[in-house]
Amino acid sequence: MARTNEEQGSRSVSDNVKSGAAEIGQNVRDMGSDIGDMAREKFGQVRDQASEYYRMGRDKASEWEEGVESYIKEKPVHALLIAAGVGLLVGLMWRRH
Repeated sequence: MARTNEEQGSRSVSDNVKSGAAEIGQNVRDMGSDIGDMAREKFGQVRDQASEYYRMGRDKASEWEEGVESYIKEKPVHALLIAAGVGLLVGLMWRRH
């Protein structure tokens, strides 16, 4: 009978270990799922923010373009002189290198 008590004791320990391992495995799967959900949520936030920055940049570039066009229409001689001056400066800098 001592042997059966030992067998039952080792089975009980084995069952406890299996149960504990199964519980740990489930906890790890749950944590992985939670981490995946948080990562997807954070990715969505970053994507939305990047889209908003892109839209704002595009709008600012469009406004700048309209401002340049209106300046050229209002003062074409000044615009031509500015462009020539910038071209001259770039040419001088290019030659030095």
